[in-house]
Amino acid sequence: MQAIAESELIINSRGAIYHLNLRPEELAPTIFTVGDPDRVSAVSRHFDTIEHKAQHREFVSHTGYIGKKRVTVVSTGIGTDNIDIVLNELDALVNIDLTTRMVKPQLTHLTIIRMGTSGSLQKDIPVDSFVASTHGLGIDNLLNFYRHDDTEEDNALLQSFTTQTQLHHRLAQPYISASSPSLLKHFVDGFHQGITVTCPGFYGPQGRVLRLGLNQPELIDRLTSFSYGPHRITNFEMETAGIYGLGRLLGHHCLSLSAIVANRISKTFSPDGNKAVEKLITDTLRIVEKL
Repeated sequence: MQAIAESELIINSRGAIYHLNLRPEELAPTIFTVGDPDRVSAVSRHFDTIEHKAQHREFVSHTGYIGKKRVTVVSTGIGTDNIDIVLNELDALVNIDLTTRMVKPQLTHLTIIRMGTSGSLQKDIPVDSFVASTHGLGIDNLLNFYRHDDTEEDNALLQSFTTQTQLHHRLAQPYISASSPSLLKHFVDGFHQGITVTCPGFYGPQGRVLRLGLNQPELIDRLTSFSYGPHRITNFEMETAGIYGLGRLLGHHCLSLSAIVANRISKTFSPDGNKAVEKLITDTLRIVEKL
């Protein structure tokens, strides 16, 4: 096995991985991801202690403790392009020796929990409620740049999704990955569960019309009406499928939790999205501390 080249794995002058500006000892095994850099402090203010803070561009991280559990919260920014950076660099911090640039013989499995906002695609999932994503279904194409195999069930679900939504192949080649069952089982009470679709944008890709027309104006209605056995699409956003897909390939345990701030069916928006996010944070930290 050859050492990973400097151009492929970038380490800065203090021995930290480039984008996250973290060294291995500055990362905890349980990690919360948030999109907004300002939300990092909204999470870490609930920590009992904070031992390290770092920032580089939109990537802000705080590491500390809740009770006896060491945790890190890191901001990803918006979109699966940023998730590609964050997931690969989190993995590198624990599974690559940054001095020798060699993959470690013994791999570490991180726990990664996204806490974010999302739009509901079902009338019975109102604003200010929470969703725990059973699957992330990506129409953003990120995972298609990596070698991956789908299960027979995944392939059947994707085939049904493509058929029912009539998603044109020029727009996306969908992929799907499941959450970690060992994490999901702790987020049942107070949480809706279902498939989360991850989009490559906020406006056109999520069916919003301002001044530009849409290529597939019926897509939102088809997402809402999609069903496959017990599965339905509950919501959509811009990161979950990337986290689930890369997390599965890298061997990490991942879960995405969303505060619903918009309901695209009832055309409603949360009167106080920050309050909903704050409750999601406190509920999640309370559950995770006991795991």
